[in-house]
Amino acid sequence: MTLDHWPQTTRLTLESAIREGANYLDQHELTYGHGTDNSLDEAAWLVLEAMGLSPLDAPDYTRELSLSDKTRARDYLQQRAMNKTPAAYITGRTWFAGLEFYADARALVPRSPLAEPIAQGFCDVLDPTAVTRVLDLCTGGGCIAIASAYAFADADVDAADISADALALAHKNRELHGLEARVQLIQSDLFDALDSDTPYDMILSNPPYVDAEDMAALSPEFAAEPELGLTAGDDGLSIVRRILAEAADYLSPAGVLVCEVGNSAPALARAFPQLPFQWLDFAHGGEGIFLLSRDDLQRSY
Repeated sequence: MTLDHWPQTTRLTLESAIREGANYLDQHELTYGHGTDNSLDEAAWLVLEAMGLSPLDAPDYTRELSLSDKTRARDYLQQRAMNKTPAAYITGRTWFAGLEFYADARALVPRSPLAEPIAQGFCDVLDPTAVTRVLDLCTGGGCIAIASAYAFADADVDAADISADALALAHKNRELHGLEARVQLIQSDLFDALDSDTPYDMILSNPPYVDAEDMAALSPEFAAEPELGLTAGDDGLSIVRRILAEAADYLSPAGVLVCEVGNSAPALARAFPQLPFQWLDFAHGGEGIFLLSRDDLQRSY
């Protein structure tokens, strides 16, 4: 099956385009996980984007595609299938915590389960009104930092990353949301360029945590992302070890560290049995995110 007939098709509804697009994607060995987990949702995302519609809104499935819609949707689907490019890199935008962001290959496609507790202001684990300073460590394109600025309306947010390219994308996203006054972008190798004299009430981090074995087995979709944002040594813990060693020095007395380690969670628990990791639960799926207080880190590390 190809989609070459689409521009010549007299009538193609949104529903038909999505179903044909999904069937087309199913004919290729694709890996999902950059915002969707199946071909139908992926096709819907690409077709809706081609029509200038948001995947977050309820569409009219009887709406017909224009000639330009059909041509653009076909091109998006073909790029996804033939090049195995993440959909967000094709369309140039994505969503995190219900917010729109620019996306490209300068940073990972945002997909962290942290979106859920951030959108809730971490109300299950702390008082959101007490949070006045937040650090997003390894910010990438800035999505966690910007979502945190919305969640903690009275907080100033620092967003740090070692990659100048990622920070350039974060700058674009900060401008998109008009948060230049509240979100500061800092080029830093973890804490190196940060000031411990102005501590944070919360440090959030989605650092690199992919181990060497998994890096060697990455699908083309994940290999399309910057390696710097993924790889973390033989056991996937090289970056997290540094964060655990230094985070307490940058936290306020009641401050907390919230960090994602994904499928490296068992290795982390084995490596640090003395740390009382509080593993967060998620209503909409996700795992591998821990919380530690400054006191936990000072007593146990």
